[in-house]
Amino acid sequence: MSLFKARDWWSTVLGEEEEFDQGCLCLADVDNSGSGQDKIIVGSFMGYLRIFNPRPVKTGDGAQAEDLLLEVHLRDPILQVEVGQFVSGTELLHLAVLHSRKLCVYSISGTLGNVEHGNQYQIKLMYEHNLQRTACNMTYGSFGGVKGRDLICIQSMDGMLMVFEQESYAFGRFLPGSLLPGPLAYSPRTDSFITVSSCRQVESYKYQVLAFATDADKRQETEQQKLGSGKRLVVDWTLNIGEQALDICIVSFNQSASSIFVLGERNFFCLKDNGQIRFMKKLDCSPSCFLPYCSVSEGTINTLIGNHSNMLHIYQDVTLKWATQLPHIPVAVRVGCLNDLKGVIVTLSDDGHLQCSYLGTDPSLFQAPKVESRELNYDELDIELKELQKIIKDVNKSQVLWPMTEREDDLKVSVLVSPSFDAVSQATDVEVGAELVPSITVKVTLHNRVVLQKVKLSIYVQSPLVLTQDQFTFEFSTPEMTSTVSFSVYLKRNYTPSALDGNAVVSYLRPTDRNPDGVPRVIQCKFRLPLKLICQPGQPSKTASHKLTIDTNKPPVSLLSLFPGFANQSDDDQVNVMGFRFLGGSRVTLLASKTSQRYRVQSEQFEDLWLITNELIHRLQEHFEKQGIKDFACSFSGCMPLQEYFELIDHHFELRKNGEKLEELLSERAVQFRAIQRRLLTRFKDKTPAPLQHLDTLLDGTYKQVMALADAIEENQGNLSQLFTRLKSATHLVILLIGLWQKLSAEQMAILEAAFLPLQEDTQELGWEETADAAISHLLKTCLSKSSKEQVLNLSSQLDPAKDTSRLKKHITLLCDRLAKGGRLCLSTDAAVPQTMVMPGGCTPIPESDLEERALDQDTAELFTNHRHLSTQTPMPEDPTLQGVSE
Repeated sequence: MSLFKARDWWSTVLGEEEEFDQGCLCLADVDNSGSGQDKIIVGSFMGYLRIFNPRPVKTGDGAQAEDLLLEVHLRDPILQVEVGQFVSGTELLHLAVLHSRKLCVYSISGTLGNVEHGNQYQIKLMYEHNLQRTACNMTYGSFGGVKGRDLICIQSMDGMLMVFEQESYAFGRFLPGSLLPGPLAYSPRTDSFITVSSCRQVESYKYQVLAFATDADKRQETEQQKLGSGKRLVVDWTLNIGEQALDICIVSFNQSASSIFVLGERNFFCLKDNGQIRFMKKLDCSPSCFLPYCSVSEGTINTLIGNHSNMLHIYQDVTLKWATQLPHIPVAVRVGCLNDLKGVIVTLSDDGHLQCSYLGTDPSLFQAPKVESRELNYDELDIELKELQKIIKDVNKSQVLWPMTEREDDLKVSVLVSPSFDAVSQATDVEVGAELVPSITVKVTLHNRVVLQKVKLSIYVQSPLVLTQDQFTFEFSTPEMTSTVSFSVYLKRNYTPSALDGNAVVSYLRPTDRNPDGVPRVIQCKFRLPLKLICQPGQPSKTASHKLTIDTNKPPVSLLSLFPGFANQSDDDQVNVMGFRFLGGSRVTLLASKTSQRYRVQSEQFEDLWLITNELIHRLQEHFEKQGIKDFACSFSGCMPLQEYFELIDHHFELRKNGEKLEELLSERAVQFRAIQRRLLTRFKDKTPAPLQHLDTLLDGTYKQVMALADAIEENQGNLSQLFTRLKSATHLVILLIGLWQKLSAEQMAILEAAFLPLQEDTQELGWEETADAAISHLLKTCLSKSSKEQVLNLSSQLDPAKDTSRLKKHITLLCDRLAKGGRLCLSTDAAVPQTMVMPGGCTPIPESDLEERALDQDTAELFTNHRHLSTQTPMPEDPTLQGVSE
């Protein structure tokens, strides 16, 4: 517990679900008791007016029934409450209540009770003013030097100052250049109003200038009537503070000097009467309210500043003298005399926490216990140290940061994907061209072994697959509980996802003896969606622009047995040909050779080959595992289809650059739109308006351009998201082909995937091109370096936006070339094998010439086009059955 905690003297909570702001709190002797004791007046946005007189029996007591003197519902929202001499003919204090469209002045009086029920308090309406404009805030004072009475000035939402001389309306004036209302205060020393305009500058207006300026009610008159309507309203002085203001207070504790305090969003300022800065203080936390008050030191002023960190800071000029913690964020703070206790700090939060507190500390009664002295046994410590080092070494080797068995003991997660579609599809708002988009149900079951807290289940699938619900919460208050949730998955947009994998992630808190609040833990369970969710049987195609061939070491398997859900019973003789049609519209054809152990996948779009190729390899592995065959392997002997891959990269990068250009144009048009708005507002508020000079036409044209650019950016972002999904599919396919080509292990495939796909989302600030280029460059400079001299990390700490894709394409080509010449992927540079060793297949060592990268730029086509590559120009002659599709 902090020593500097606000000492709670009295507190209460006002109403239920009510809202309050800085003008809703006031302290004054509103019932004119003459005792010098303040009452707390609170108004809420729900229209409730409450008056309290706290009298706790002991410190820290809550509100008793007799503490509430008066509670009345005024129906209209209360924006501000003030107490002053607002009624003519008397110097008694009255209560002014500001509503959005009305100003009411009330008299609060108390009657001595004759029985034990205590005193009775009544509220009486003295007069009210109906406002023609929506009010924002108000201030009061002896405007013009009048004595014995207070006048009220109300600021409207459109920047008009309305002055009321008690029961009568005096005049109204528009502040020049006003866009949004700011805080308002009255300085009695200079007889002027202080406010902060939307231009972020403090402005001062003399009351005499306001009184003799042009009447606001005459602004709609003709030019002839305006010639004699008064003088122009001129500001007395201005000061640019560079930020928006939260509140203004005028402090004049003696006749010699007065100060203007302005609370900004990051600083608070103390100004002289003429607008010069006396001092300013930069605040560390975001402020919420403040109150200057008299200091015991001569020539200094104390200031209470509340912030959004539940703290109340007390400054003496610019020096922090005290910091105290509050149980809530204050939006209003006052200091008064309550129940003969002077200097009570009253704070109010936006949700109605009203607290009276004073500054103090708690005495520290804790004494540290004596430490038991005992002799150390160094032999036992050495044995314990060796055991701990062995455990640390074993953990580093296995690279398991958390024991899986312990997490499995806490919670068991299982996922079941339904084998059939939903009877009634749950797909809504789909953009797929198919007539009916199916959905499939997934069930997730959670079974806990111990008590868990804040259990949250999150489901993730690849876009454009969407879920009917992706967030679930559970309460496992007792052990051995089982909870099951169900949701549906369907394809929302008109393109193909890059993967059919899903992930169920569960986060929870596990209470322990040392930490009863719970230790955060995470467990996940992966699942796989069926291919039929996004694909339907289709007619095989004779020709295709993109083809690839997968070699196996086992006899070919019937495609009807591999893909039973896609078999067409009318074509039983075509067991080696099968067609697939994605819901997005693209088609893929799969062919199995009758004589050789080869499979061909062909499609019109390069990235569409990925899902069918991956599904083919996955189903072949499952087929041979069921037969007990463990040495099944796939390989790829064609050339890397880097040219097709690079075309997708260029297209993706072009969309990114187009998005940047559109955002720059939108920013320019937005600046132009705001400038035209300011010019028009100036013309409309000028007392002698000039012709618009087609500014309205220019504003309308600029608005149409802004809307068109916003639509273009939205369309470009949709296209970029779609193309990034296609790029991920193509990247997965290239990684798979590289793994089959060089027979990479699972660990090496994981390194490749981390390098090529470092991002799951693509943004303008952090794009795929620069992150993938940095990762691939890291591999080329470490485990795939030409010599040990290059195995150093010299990457910069900041990723610069890519200017083009030539560097990335060169590095991808270089990576394939070094893998072909015997390079090995590993995370540790020490584990890298010497690049001079000859790998099986007769690969030559990597040349040490410095002109290697330059040669690669010239010979890229030769490096990856000399192998057997299936395309429309180079069909495979070994197997006639793969030359075409029989009709």
